[in-house]
Formats: sequence, structure tokens, C-alpha cells
Amino acid sequence: MPTNSAEIDFRPVTMADLPMLREWMETPHWRQWWGEPGEEIGFIREMVKGRDTTRPFIFTVGDDPVGYIQYWFVGEHQVSEWTDDYPWLLEFPAEAIGVDISIGRSDRLSRGIGSNVLRKFLGDLVRKGYETIIIDPDPENVRAIRAYAKAGFRPVARLEGRHEGELIMQYDIKSNELN
Repeated sequence: MPTNSAEIDFRPVTMADLPMLREWMETPHWRQWWGEPGEEIGFIREMVKGRDTTRPFIFTVGDDPVGYIQYWFVGEHQVSEWTDDYPWLLEFPAEAIGVDISIGRSDRLSRGIGSNVLRKFLGDLVRKGYETIIIDPDPENVRAIRAYAKAGFRPVARLEGRHEGELIMQYDIKSNELN
């Protein structure tokens, strides 16, 4: 488990990362919570090419690529194409951002890596000026929810139980000291 945030780093995803990402996406722990690998890789390819504003990153511990993290802009998803299926998007200001994360290999799960990576990533986002940061795990993904809570996310009470298959959580900036 990385205890020193200096061990954790983020680098933008490149086209050269796509085979590694696809390999990760083929594993059972990814397949359970993410979409079909070919489709997901297509989305990330569009991000890398600049056709999607989502910002994708590989996170590393030391020199070892360990997982994937991205942030996306809520305001760009506040259109009927998205809000018909995800009406909760309208509950947040347009300048809010969403975060998604996954550990690459299953042998790295349940080691505290995800919550430590999120804490560092969130610190970077807050320093960039983002004030409303959300994440939307499946309510059955208990491991992820625990990691998100350790990183400072809290369920949005007004949205609990309103959206099947999603637990909307918001980062609690005021309760989390960032270095």
C-alpha cells in the first residue's frame, strides 16, 4: 500500500496505453463494473484524440502502472442525451466534475491504493479550482464505496435511493485537509 503520496503519479493516457488498458478491462473485476472492453477503449481513444473532453490518466506507484483514473465535466453532460438516463446530473452545478477510477490488476485490490490515489488526485483537482467533485459507483460495489469514503466522498443524501444502480457521492472538501 502506498503511504507516501510522492510514490503516486499521474500521466495522460496515450494511444500506446490502449493495449494495457484493454488487458485490464478484460479482467473480471473490471468487467463487473465497467462496460464492454471494446466500447470502453473506443471512448478512451476518443478522449486521447481530443474528441471527448474527459481527461484520462494512468496512475503509477513508483514506476509501475497500477490503474486508470479520469475526470469529466458535468456541464457537458447536462443535455437530454445524458439526463434522460442520468437525471441526477441536473442536481449539480455545470462547473462540477465527475471522477472514475479502477485498479488495473486484481492483485492490487484491497490494499488501500485506490483511496490513496484518489486523495492525491482530488488534492490536485481542488488546487486547480474545482469545488464540486462527484463519483457514482454502483451501490453493490462495496469495495469501491469504502475506498471512496476513505478518500473523502460522502453519499449525497438528497439523491440516495432515487437512482437505481448508482450511489451518487460528493467529495467533502471542507472536511478534508489537502496538503
